[in-house]
Amino acid sequence: MTDATANAAPAPKQGKHAGSLFDADARTKKRNAAETRFRAYGLTAVGIGVAALIMLMTSILGQGLPAFNQTFITLDVYLDEAKLDKNGTRDIEAIKKVSTFGYAPLIKNAMAAKVDELGISFETFGVSGKDAEAMISKEAAAQLRRFVIAHPDRIGDTVEFEFLASGRIDGYYKGRVSMESAEKDSNVTPGQLQLADALKEGGALSTHFNWGFITMADASENRPEAAGIGVAMLGSLYMMIIVLCLALPIGVAASIYLEEFAPKNWITDLIEVNISNLAAVPSIVFGILGLAIFINYAGLPQSAPVVGGLVLTLMTLPTIIISTRASLKSVPPSIRDAALGVGASKMQSVFHHVLPLAAPGILTGTIIGLAQALGETAPLMLIGMVAFVREFPSAPPEGFFDPASALPVQVYNWTTRADPAFVERASGAIIVLLIFLLCMNFLAIVLRRRFERRW
Repeated sequence: MTDATANAAPAPKQGKHAGSLFDADARTKKRNAAETRFRAYGLTAVGIGVAALIMLMTSILGQGLPAFNQTFITLDVYLDEAKLDKNGTRDIEAIKKVSTFGYAPLIKNAMAAKVDELGISFETFGVSGKDAEAMISKEAAAQLRRFVIAHPDRIGDTVEFEFLASGRIDGYYKGRVSMESAEKDSNVTPGQLQLADALKEGGALSTHFNWGFITMADASENRPEAAGIGVAMLGSLYMMIIVLCLALPIGVAASIYLEEFAPKNWITDLIEVNISNLAAVPSIVFGILGLAIFINYAGLPQSAPVVGGLVLTLMTLPTIIISTRASLKSVPPSIRDAALGVGASKMQSVFHHVLPLAAPGILTGTIIGLAQALGETAPLMLIGMVAFVREFPSAPPEGFFDPASALPVQVYNWTTRADPAFVERASGAIIVLLIFLLCMNFLAIVLRRRFERRW
């Protein structure tokens, strides 16, 4: 054997038992399998969450979107002077004394005239004049009365009006009512539905967008077609104004003091712990607090936006304080040191340098706190905002003390009523509430992206 052959390196092993640094051993394979399973679990959880969200939104949109459309009946009403202004003086005070019952015959006569104009008759469908009148919402008389009071000079003329159809007629064109269900329903008959179809063919009945759902007030049990969210939207707006004017300055001032000026001792530690605990307190507890302090002790009126705003301010303050302190902490200490190094006072370094840099986080936390307050229901129910309110609150500041409702409370009220039309309107109000919440959260994201700085 030569020296070259003796000193030669052994050849690498070949075959299935050959090893490599890139080959996974049993432990590595087990770890990779665990990671794969974990990713699968995560994707499954995300899929379930997305599926639940899609189901929820489909249910809400499916039930709520029809609330924005309504069925109307167009009639030519003769404003009979003998019934509305017997003296012929056009005196507003005398005209106001005519109740809605005095306008009902005018609507009944207009309905009969429209049927004759279309060349049909009540007898064809087995309905009476009273049954035909019941196809129109009871809100029609009030609508007619408001018009006459606003335009007394039109008395004696024939004026075209678009009246709301009754809830059952509207439900017929939205799939809630059928010919079969009408036979068992005491509020509508198959003949009335057939007459409605005839009016639709004649152009006197139509279904289109209903601005009244957004602008009108709540309605009583027997007229769901006239119910709207106008008062609730205005009440929620007034409360958000109060929360913004109180919670933002108080919360930011408290945060600046605790984070920048307060000495670190057991008193400030106790305050910080209690603020964190208040953020986790159930909202209904704040309602009990508001009932005891603002209504029973301070004597503020029930169901008023000022009380709701104060209660929601107490509930929102911990959220704003925590988010503001987190924003202040995110500002690098070098900013403070640099300001102090060039001769600025502690106050100047905070308000001229730290606070502007923390503003995006402060605004984001405030908007999220307001969005949370906008959707609260339990504390508002305890202070009486669950009451039925028909009148719109006046302009601020008097309107802050007038009775009002709120969007989440209005949703709760409608879901407790028996008529399916109110459930439809509750879903419609939820859509409006979700739009507001999405807009507020989108605004928070935009502000953070617009003003955020990274170090």
